[in-house]
Amino acid sequence: MELLFALVIGALTASGVYLLLRARTFPVIMGLTLLSYGVNLFLFATGRLATGQQPVIGTAASYSDPLPQALVLTAIVIGFAMTAFLVVLSLRNLADNENDHVDGRRSKTPPSKLEKEVAGK
Repeated sequence: MELLFALVIGALTASGVYLLLRARTFPVIMGLTLLSYGVNLFLFATGRLATGQQPVIGTAASYSDPLPQALVLTAIVIGFAMTAFLVVLSLRNLADNENDHVDGRRSKTPPSKLEKEVAGK
């Protein structure tokens, strides 16, 4: 179980970092989301992977730590807010700059006649 969990965390982190290195905004947003999922799973795994145990100290001999569960719930809310903000920011960038490159480069295709007329050039 732990090996499978570690492989999933590694796959999410690796794919998140790979998508972060893309030049378009949508893959960057997806990369940040996948990276936050990997970190959330890692935080959740720090509280011991166990099923059927009590979340707090009680009558059972062993218990699971509730702190990582609280951290993951907080991270989920913060990650959702961050994703929503980045989507709105990328849509605004697309509307203002008419491209979605992260580094601000313009596309190599020349503007059409209609685009030149709209721009007033």
